[in-house]
Amino acid sequence: MPVRSTPAGAPAEDESQSRSVAAVERAMDVLLYFGRTEQSDLGVTEIASALGLTKAAVHRILTALRSRELITLDTTTRRYALGHAAVALGRAYLARTDVRAMAAPELRWLSERTHETATLSLRRGDTRLYADQVVPDQELRLEVSLGIPFPLHAGGSSKAFLAWVPDVELEAYLTRHPLESVTDKTITDPAKLRKELATIRKRGYATSLGERQAGAASVAVPIFDHDGHVVAVISVAGPALRFKPEPGSQVVDDLLAAGARLSAQLGYEAPAG
Repeated sequence: MPVRSTPAGAPAEDESQSRSVAAVERAMDVLLYFGRTEQSDLGVTEIASALGLTKAAVHRILTALRSRELITLDTTTRRYALGHAAVALGRAYLARTDVRAMAAPELRWLSERTHETATLSLRRGDTRLYADQVVPDQELRLEVSLGIPFPLHAGGSSKAFLAWVPDVELEAYLTRHPLESVTDKTITDPAKLRKELATIRKRGYATSLGERQAGAASVAVPIFDHDGHVVAVISVAGPALRFKPEPGSQVVDDLLAAGARLSAQLGYEAPAG
């Protein structure tokens, strides 16, 4: 049986390649650590301690990352922060993120958990519309019309958008749009709506009992992006005779959890406490 010879330089090449891969992995660990930490900037010693690396190795990695503008250095404090190139990468990811595709698994999960209809809404100017829904296999169920604009003051999903706009934007909306009734349960008094929106912000979710559709009940939570803006709303809705989303109920907890997961995927960090 012929014996195959191994090129003389192969082991050295393999070792060199392994060292190169390890160096890249360490550099990625350092870069990703900036994304995980709550601090806006970091020192060499902090990074080395957190990642189990030597300070010399961290310094070399930071120097390489600075050369590509992934990391920036404050020459006064000698502390490092994410650079322009890293921010550009994050924005490129977010620009390519399809919220509808991202939310689809959560909608299926919510519908399966609650046996009710789970929806995704997007805002379009002074209106919002349903972009997707998952309907349960029940004879008595709620279905929504996709792509139809609804006012921002009527219903749980609408109020979840309006609750987190700046006060100036809210007052401008109220000036442009008299609060007309969609059903006999729609809030049409501006003072009452302001109070309701403040309550929604405080507890983190909106509810509706027949405010947009008679006989329907819903609970809705916002999806935040990395800047803290509401980019979408998910909700669970069903016939009011059966579906009663009470504070502290499982459906509310599940919806808040799903909303938090989606917001985290968009880079949102909830305030501490």
